[in-house]
Amino acid sequence: MRNTARWAATLGLTATAVCGPLTGSALATPSSAPASLYAPSALVLTVGHGVNAAAATPERAVTLNCAPSASGTHPAAPDACAELRAVGGDFDALTARAGVMCTQIWNPVVVTAQGVWQGKRVSFERTFANECVKDAAATSVFSF
Repeated sequence: MRNTARWAATLGLTATAVCGPLTGSALATPSSAPASLYAPSALVLTVGHGVNAAAATPERAVTLNCAPSASGTHPAAPDACAELRAVGGDFDALTARAGVMCTQIWNPVVVTAQGVWQGKRVSFERTFANECVKDAAATSVFSF
């Protein structure tokens, strides 16, 4: 009976010594706490010439991260994130700027957005008649 009690005590202390620091450090990691406070908003935006994304060759691509702050390779990340926040991440709600006049030349430009906006999957594609129409409609989100 004495040996059984010693073995139980030894195994209990060993388990506490080995596993105790592992659970304590996992709970006390300060760098993991802030990441869980924000829903992810990370997108890859592309621009190319063609009638749709399948037929077009992407000419430019950037990344856009909007949570917890604007970052990525997008040249105007804060402005693009502000525009997307204003429309709740709905790319179809991005409206054309008033007073912009474009030619009616057919040189199709296709834009895509793939990724996550506030924790929800995003897959967007739109074809514009030409570069001028794209710039007028998408303001700074697809201006890169």
